[in-house]
Amino acid sequence: MSSPTPKHLAGNYAPVTEELTAHDLPVTGTVPPELSGWYLRNGPNPADAASGHWFFGDGMIHGLRLDGGRAVSYRNRWVRTTSFTEGARMYDEQGHRDLSAGPANTHVVRHAGHTLALVETALPYELTCDLDTKGPYDFGGRLHTAMTAHPKTCPATGELHFFGYGVLEPTHLTYHRADASGELVISRPIEVPAATMLHDFCLTERYVVFLDLPVVFDLELAMAGRTMPYAWDDGYGARLGVLRRDDPYGEVRWFEIDPCYVFHSLNAHEAPDGTLVLHVMRYAEIWRRTPQGLTPPQDAVLWKWTIDPAAGRVREEQLDDRPGEFPRVDDRLTGRAATHGHVTCDNSLVRYDLTTGAVTAHDFGPDRTPGEAAFAPADDRPGGPGWLLTYVHDAATDRSDLVVLDADDLAAEPVATVHLPSRVPFGFHGNWLAD
Repeated sequence: MSSPTPKHLAGNYAPVTEELTAHDLPVTGTVPPELSGWYLRNGPNPADAASGHWFFGDGMIHGLRLDGGRAVSYRNRWVRTTSFTEGARMYDEQGHRDLSAGPANTHVVRHAGHTLALVETALPYELTCDLDTKGPYDFGGRLHTAMTAHPKTCPATGELHFFGYGVLEPTHLTYHRADASGELVISRPIEVPAATMLHDFCLTERYVVFLDLPVVFDLELAMAGRTMPYAWDDGYGARLGVLRRDDPYGEVRWFEIDPCYVFHSLNAHEAPDGTLVLHVMRYAEIWRRTPQGLTPPQDAVLWKWTIDPAAGRVREEQLDDRPGEFPRVDDRLTGRAATHGHVTCDNSLVRYDLTTGAVTAHDFGPDRTPGEAAFAPADDRPGGPGWLLTYVHDAATDRSDLVVLDADDLAAEPVATVHLPSRVPFGFHGNWLAD
């Protein structure tokens, strides 16, 4: 009797098998003429149609070009890493790390003219404007660790802030900074007690905040190779590490919080009273080891952490009880106070007013499931008007659309729905890259 297909390989999690190119796509509604550029989204798409965990599949970029009120073209391309083309592995039998080996399946960003496909276990891979793979990108030979899939660009300086972490290396965590021209100018090791899984972090105008949480590398799970090699550790604790941006080699000040896990932060900023305010999607617990295997993550909900450096403590507040993930803001407000944030919740996209607590939602309807929504600005005002772009899968037709919503009128009908030639499997993160 054959085993049931794992959830991460079934339905719209299942990989697509072809790379396609299509032009002049049909549209319901009107594509805003202000939108000229690419919407790119990354996600796992195992070339052999098999992987031990959703997070392991080969990266595939799904790109849609909008220009002049038209849906000009769609293409999907695998990121041709050495793992994809040669079967390269992250660590060899002697424990030596190959930083070019990884699926590049988590995010796609642009900095200093380079479009980079990211995964937190390896180097970025640079892509052409047609989504062809140019090769691993190591900032001119200066980057000697992996790179997080969630770098932050400072809107004031143009600097790219990120980190790398490892499990067998003596230094588990390294903070990096590249200037606006793309030169890597800071690589600073940070001491942490163990190799925890650091997926995201926070940035404000004057601080970097690291999330050191109790999901710890597990060698036994890694040797088995069938699931994520991390597990919940009741003894590790949870804390936030605050580093001054103007003193990048200075003290990291740690603040204890209640045990939890965070895959994704919404944003962070400094309040007038000197506190640091962080909005995150918080899981009470993930991946506890049991005789039956790792427990699945509990639901993530929106929380607010307020770090009070003067008092030496963190105030923790739950802001909502609806499950959600993939939080985003207008990226031009990274590290600054943002009025609104957006979260994907089952069959809807939710807009939070972070000042008043008001909530607006767009319901896509039964069996229509959105992914992460990226913000595309309508003008040069950070926090001003714009659109939210997301791929939506329709289970009834097993096809996908790109849906464009007015961010300021989220409950309204879509501004435009671009009908794609194929489905887009559920994936992770992407961006609107304007021309």
